[in-house]
Amino acid sequence: MADKSMTSILGYLAQSRDIVELSIKSEPFLASVAAITDAIELSLRNGGKLLTCGNGGSAGDAQHIAGEFVSRLNYDRAPAASIALTTDTSVITAIGNDYGYEHVFERQVLALGRPGDVLMAISTSGRSPSILKAMQAARERGMVVVGFTGKTGGSMPPLGDLMLHVPSDATPLIQQIHITAAHIICGLVEERLFPRGATAVA
Repeated sequence: MADKSMTSILGYLAQSRDIVELSIKSEPFLASVAAITDAIELSLRNGGKLLTCGNGGSAGDAQHIAGEFVSRLNYDRAPAASIALTTDTSVITAIGNDYGYEHVFERQVLALGRPGDVLMAISTSGRSPSILKAMQAARERGMVVVGFTGKTGGSMPPLGDLMLHVPSDATPLIQQIHITAAHIICGLVEERLFPRGATAVA
């Protein structure tokens, strides 16, 4: 049993290593990370904000990402404006009850989004109705629409201004690269807007 478990452990770690290496070698992936960084930096620099959303594990990622922008990633600095649309249970359940679950992010985007803001919509399959409707709403609001997804992106690409495709179809591996890419993006934005050594704002 121990040998079988060890085989599973090593196998998954090898898959994780392989997807990181594929991402490193993917010029479109790297270019997307750079372009998304630029878009978020520009929005925040101009007084905009980042909205994030996802379902399930991607909801956890959306909250994780927003938290690091608002709080900090690598060092003390001023907060950056970001809101996870996955956290207000009263809003989510009201919209879900009154309009249907597929509208839970769409209506929040319509309520909170402004031209120049950025929506980061996360779906490993690219087929989540709630995510697709949020992306469409963000386009209507004049926001920059960023999609985090898997190899094909499902139905997301036509709705996104910038798309981050992880070169995999495996949900857990896609999620690992999503949060890794988000850490890179947040770290770069942090360095550009709040250089190390600048006075932090409590």
